[in-house]
Amino acid sequence: MPRTSTPARPFGSVLTAMVTPMTADGAVDLAGAVQLAKHLVDHGNDGLVLNGTTGEASTTHAPEKAELVRAVVEAVGDRASVIAGAGSNDTAHAVRMAEQAAEAGAHGLLVVSPYYSRPSQDGVRRHVEAVADATDLPVMLYDVPGRTAVRFAPATIAALAGHDRVVAMKDAGGDTYAAAKSITETGLAWYSGDDSALLSLLAHGAVGIVSVSGHVVGRQLAEVVAAFDAGDHTAALQTFRSIMPAIDALNGAGFQAVAAKAALQVLGVLPERSVRLPLVPATDDELALIRDGLRAAGLLDVVVR
Repeated sequence: MPRTSTPARPFGSVLTAMVTPMTADGAVDLAGAVQLAKHLVDHGNDGLVLNGTTGEASTTHAPEKAELVRAVVEAVGDRASVIAGAGSNDTAHAVRMAEQAAEAGAHGLLVVSPYYSRPSQDGVRRHVEAVADATDLPVMLYDVPGRTAVRFAPATIAALAGHDRVVAMKDAGGDTYAAAKSITETGLAWYSGDDSALLSLLAHGAVGIVSVSGHVVGRQLAEVVAAFDAGDHTAALQTFRSIMPAIDALNGAGFQAVAAKAALQVLGVLPERSVRLPLVPATDDELALIRDGLRAAGLLDVVVR
């Protein structure tokens, strides 16, 4: 199916925040990334987010990021939206990341609020505007205060929604009511940035999800969104409940990159679960818990390739 983009769903409906496959010695595995991207698109995803938190963006470097985007766009860019992270607490660095992503062929940018520095809301707004002005690519904001220590205030979201290229929000803020108000007031395409919050946010007008569990349940997430769109909320709930053990397995400990790579290795999609320090690979005990979650979701009883 060819890639589609609409004002309501500028990046599709089910996007996975893709891990960055690595070899046993920690080198970025571009061939593995291409195979994973194809697998994800074949299994329900109509979008991929590269070089985000789950992609270990904090420990990959500029040439690696650009090469990853270029390879994935070449592999699946005709079938899925490829969004590149351009997140930094250094605005000049974020601008360079955006420019490099555009040169590599990305279809859009993911821009997180500047972490660690804890800027004012005026600083947050000006940071995003600088990144959005750097290219012609559409921008998805990313609100994840649990990682950044600063969130997008409602007034800041409303101001940024007036920028021609700011079109969407990935919401991992944990405040459903605030999201409902911002969806109504801004008209931004709202994406759940927390797997567990998908149904709640769909009920308030969200259009899809940027997921971690989409590495293993992309098809089921697509079914949830399609059923919800069709007004079959019972079917959406039933499907969502069936994958809750997988959602817990990939998100429960908070180390999503670690858990997602381990799950993909269990399912035979990736040969390695290597990560870069300060992350460490899942232990055998953690791997057993992940395997239990996948089994409880029925994922070890199906062929995934």
